[in-house]
Amino acid sequence: MKDIDNIPALMADIGTRAKAAAAELATATAERKHAALISAAEGVWRERAAILEGNAKDLAYGRDKGLSDAMMDRLMLDEDRIQGMVDGLRSVAEQPDPVGEVLADWDQPSGLNIKRVRTPLGVIGVIYESRPNVTADAGALCLKAGNAVILRGGSEGFHSSHAIHACLQQGLRDANLPEDAVQLVPTRDRAAVSEMLTMTDTIDVIVPRGGKGLVGLVQREARVPVFAHLEGIVHIYIDEHADPEKTLRIVLNAKTRRTGICGAAECLLIHENVAQSIGQGVIRALMDAGVEVRGDKNLQQIDGVVAAQPQDWGQEYLDMIIAARTVPDVDAAIAHIRQYGSNHTDCIISEDAPAVQTFMNRLDSAILMHNASTQFADGGEFGMGAEIGIATGKMHARGPVGAAQLTSFKYLVTGDGTVRG
Repeated sequence: MKDIDNIPALMADIGTRAKAAAAELATATAERKHAALISAAEGVWRERAAILEGNAKDLAYGRDKGLSDAMMDRLMLDEDRIQGMVDGLRSVAEQPDPVGEVLADWDQPSGLNIKRVRTPLGVIGVIYESRPNVTADAGALCLKAGNAVILRGGSEGFHSSHAIHACLQQGLRDANLPEDAVQLVPTRDRAAVSEMLTMTDTIDVIVPRGGKGLVGLVQREARVPVFAHLEGIVHIYIDEHADPEKTLRIVLNAKTRRTGICGAAECLLIHENVAQSIGQGVIRALMDAGVEVRGDKNLQQIDGVVAAQPQDWGQEYLDMIIAARTVPDVDAAIAHIRQYGSNHTDCIISEDAPAVQTFMNRLDSAILMHNASTQFADGGEFGMGAEIGIATGKMHARGPVGAAQLTSFKYLVTGDGTVRG
């Protein structure tokens, strides 16, 4: 390892080793990758005491930095969350290997046979904040897709990420795969991030996973292609034909289950015809659960609702706060979401098929939901085992980014002495 004080030299060395590892990993068998992931899963559970010890240091660091309760929740690990990481690693291990999958196969009149097959992207740089489980998720998905990965975790999760990373590298060694395939930047120095963003010779794509500040920095400064993951300004539209019981259950879960994740609801749009019935019931239930509701004039009649300010529309709170307003119809809800949303996840609660169809057709968020909690906006819940993030851009990958989304493709063209006339 290069001198840790010389960040450009450190990152250049990491990049060179990642590129070499990627070349080897690209042709690794499905069995060896499976073995590495199973060994890593066993290691994470075996080393859970060390992971929790590291996490305790990170939590103390987070408290000293004055992190919000929601951010502390993102950072915190316990045995249940470690078990979730283990389950994620095992789930990714058991998925079909995407590398080499034939996406299309056809014959041309010229006599050529053409196949389009999945191939690894190469070296992926993942820059993330707070959540140490991303270390396991991103490492597993990149490995499954035959990519080397350079992980740069947030300063808050430094010790947790290192303990988890050690288990991933042990899995690689056990499977006789290059441990440089999964590297963790060994410094909190932010200069390492700036360096990663310009490593066009060794990094093929950057995946930022964090708040608006981090993603904005990456998008502004990156010279390497980026899978954009913007804020989760998640809207739920309660239609006039919504089922009251479903609405209550969905909204409470979408807001309060975990407020610090990108699928947490941040804004309620309530059809004005049910504002004083279903809407009032949901708002009172949210307030009873400890949520501060910032409402428009129509909803301020409900005792306890705080007056919404202009900046409350389009706000990602990641906290026990939600904005709420009434709308005259589904078209107005769509217009509001188009103006203030982030193309991440939006939901309609309704029993009216035409309204649902309009909502689904006219909005272009990466994930659109009907009668389901937005907390399901997660690759694991989509059957991907885990996710490296939710991409809100439109190029290459969109929505939850799993192993298959971390591949590109190439064309295999076969002839039999075939020449072009």
